[in-house]
Amino acid sequence: MEDADAFIAGLPKAELHIHIEGSLEPELTMALAARNGVALRFASIAELRAAYSFSSLQDFLDLYYEGMRVLLHEQDFYDLATAYLKKAASQNVRHAEIFFDPQGHTDRGVPFKTMIDGLWRALKDAERAYGMTTALILCFLRHLDEASAQRTLDEALPWRDHFIGVGLDSSEKDQPPSKFERVFARARGLGLKAVAHAGEEGPPDYVRQALDLLKVERIDHGVRALEDPALVRRLVHERIPLTVCPLSNVRLRVVPDIAAHPLRRMLRDGLMATINSDDPAYFGGYMNENFSAARFDRDEIVTLARNGFLAAFCDDGTKRRYLSELDAYGLSRR
Repeated sequence: MEDADAFIAGLPKAELHIHIEGSLEPELTMALAARNGVALRFASIAELRAAYSFSSLQDFLDLYYEGMRVLLHEQDFYDLATAYLKKAASQNVRHAEIFFDPQGHTDRGVPFKTMIDGLWRALKDAERAYGMTTALILCFLRHLDEASAQRTLDEALPWRDHFIGVGLDSSEKDQPPSKFERVFARARGLGLKAVAHAGEEGPPDYVRQALDLLKVERIDHGVRALEDPALVRRLVHERIPLTVCPLSNVRLRVVPDIAAHPLRRMLRDGLMATINSDDPAYFGGYMNENFSAARFDRDEIVTLARNGFLAAFCDDGTKRRYLSELDAYGLSRR
C-alpha cells in the first residue's frame, strides 16, 4: 500500500480558506518590489523568509500587510493569483474559493478595478489551463470600522458577478463579529454567501455571534469552539463547516504543536472539519503539506477531503462530479 503522503498527493481536494495575499512567496515579493520600485526593509529573499517567525496573529499581520505594498498593478495581482493556482493545481486542488482583502489595497490608493481585474483574469486562465473551478470571496478587515466595510461593498458592486460571498478576517482580538452585523445583512440581501473568521484568537462566543448575527454558512478556523460543549453540539447538529488550517494554527501559536491540534477530536465529535492552507507562503505549506502534517489515517483523509467538497459553494452538479472523482480515487487506491 502506498504511503500517506503519496495518497494525499493524488487526492482530489477543495480549498475553502486561502488568502491570496498570503500566497505571496518571498521570491515573488522581491521580484515585484524590484519591478515596481518598492523599497523593502529586507535585503534578500533569505532575509525576508527568516522574518517568517511569529508569536501571534498580529505579528504575522504586520508582515502580511507590509508585503502587500508590492502589489500595485493589474499584472501584479494576476501574477500573484496565477502562482497560487498553478501550485494548487499541482496538488490536485480541483476547486478553490479564494479570499481577497480589498481594503488592504484600496487604502493604499490601488483602484478596486486594478485588483479585481488581475485576480479575475488569473482565475479564468487557470480554469482553462487546469480544468479546475474557482471563486472569489471578498473579505472585510475587522480591525477597520463597519463604515469602511460598507464603502468597500459599494465599491465592489460593479463587479458583483466576480465574487460569490463576503468574509471577515484580520485581527480577531477585541473585534467581535457583532461589529459587522449590518454590512453582512446587506451582503446577504444581495445574494452573497457569508463566512467569517471566528474562534481562532477570539472566544467561542465570537463563533456564536458569527452564526447568530452575521448568519454565516461556514466558520473559518473555529478551533476554540471546542471550549464550549453546547456550541460544539450546535455546530454538529447544524452541520456548519469549519475551515481548519493546521500549519497556520501551529505557526501562530493557536496550538503548541501539530500533535496538540484538535482536528482529530473535531472529526471524532462529528464536526464538519475541512483542511486548508490559510496563508501558505508564510506558514510553511499548501494543501498537501497541511493534510500530511497531522498524520491521519486514510479514512480520515478521505473524510476531510469529502467535507471540503460538501462545504464548497459550487453548484450541485459540480459538487457531485468532484465527489465522484474522490470516490473513484479512493477505490482505485485500496
